Order: sequence, then C-alpha cells, then structure tokens
Amino acid sequence: MTENRFSLAGKKGLILGVANDSSIAFGCARLARAQGAELVVSCLNDKARKFVEPHTGPLGLHLMNCDVESPGELDAIVRHAVDRFGQLDFVIHSIAWAPLADLHGQVIDSSREGFARAMSVSCHSFAELGRLCAPHMPAGGAMLSMTYLGSGEVVPHYGLMGPVKAALESLVRYMAMELGPKNIRVHAVSPGPILTRAGSGIAHFDELMATAQNKAPLQRLVTLDEIAQLSAFLCSDAASGMTGQTIYVDGGVHAMD
Repeated sequence: MTENRFSLAGKKGLILGVANDSSIAFGCARLARAQGAELVVSCLNDKARKFVEPHTGPLGLHLMNCDVESPGELDAIVRHAVDRFGQLDFVIHSIAWAPLADLHGQVIDSSREGFARAMSVSCHSFAELGRLCAPHMPAGGAMLSMTYLGSGEVVPHYGLMGPVKAALESLVRYMAMELGPKNIRVHAVSPGPILTRAGSGIAHFDELMATAQNKAPLQRLVTLDEIAQLSAFLCSDAASGMTGQTIYVDGGVHAMD
C-alpha cells in the first residue's frame, strides 16, 4: 500500500491560540485531529476556556492554558506536550494581539509599550516556541505561524499589526535557515480576512472583508477549512521540500496589485 504523505495520521502536534470554534487554530486542530494527529492545544486563560472546551473536548484535544506574556507558561505547555507524546512533529502558532488603543490609532502615535507588547506576543513568541520545540523534533517536522497581507502593503485600519506581521515573516525566513539542518521546515500562512475574535478587534473589519471579497479573483472570502487544509499540507510529509515561505490562502487577493 502506498504511504499517504498528505496525512497527519500518527503525528504529534502542538497548536496555540484557540479562542472559540471560529478561530484559525481551532480549524487547524479539527482537521489535524480528523486526519489522525494527536494534539495538545492552548487557549489564553480560564476565561477563554469556557468558550473553547465545549469544542475541543468532543474531539479529544488536550487543552491547556497558555498566556505567552506570563513567564513560564509557554515552556510549561511545550514540556507537557513532550511528556505526553515523547516528541513533536508539527507546531502551529496562531497568536496575535495588540492593545486596542495602539491598534486603532495611527502607527506614528503608537506607544512604545504597546508596540513592544504587540511584537512580543505576535512575533517573538514564535521564536521562543521554535527554541523550545526544536530539541523535541528529532525527526524534523514543521512550524507554522499566521500572518496577513498587511505585512507587505498598507491595508487601511490594520495599523500597528502591519509592521508586526512584517517582522514575523522575516522571522520565519531566519528560523527556516537556522532550523533547516534539523529538517524542521518553517512557514508563514497568510489567510484572507475571516471573522475571528482577533479579526473583530480591527476597526472597520466588515469593510476590510467586503473589499477583499470584491478584489479576490475567486470573488469570495476563504473558509476556515481552506486555511486548515493549507496548514495541514504544510505540516505533512508531502511538503517536505518546502520551507521559509509566506504562502497565501486568500482567494487570490495578494496577486491583484
């Protein structure tokens, strides 16, 4: 029988950033679990857990709290996953945050503290995750983070997150270079806008979605399942020759400038 290199069956994964059943992290976890992966997933805290656990529990996903701003919590969830599975095959980082006052204002008006916190949570935590997980990926594997078109072009109202996501995409390339000798592949997935809790924090998000739909060659927004499908492919052995890329799943919006 030919091996299905597109499947995640038997793989061990860690997925960070489940907020509810509409979050990208949950979509990725749901599909990976359907393909046979064993997973540890995170939500932010006990307040978030009540929105997450009703969806992760029935899927057999092991849920832990993880606030990357809280010292030791990122290390704890990685150690827990490794203790549970023995190793990791893929990691998906779907965390982004900025203080609303800084996110909704002009970039030039952003506070030093707010900018630094947005960079720490949304970007540097992926570097930390790479450092913590790489020693526990003896067979290699994949690390993914989520970005957006506003990293490379100005998107109205995306504001502070544009420079932060630009830094994240650069980080992905450097991590790909550093981890390549360990056969660990690193990518940024760039979805089009979908209605998630994080997205709803962006001012005029409805307008952003409408603009994306009108601009897209496919003339529609992408779905949570389509984002998850790309992510699952990148984590699978079928993507073994790819690393260091920002890969779009946005209905073609990125190609229209």
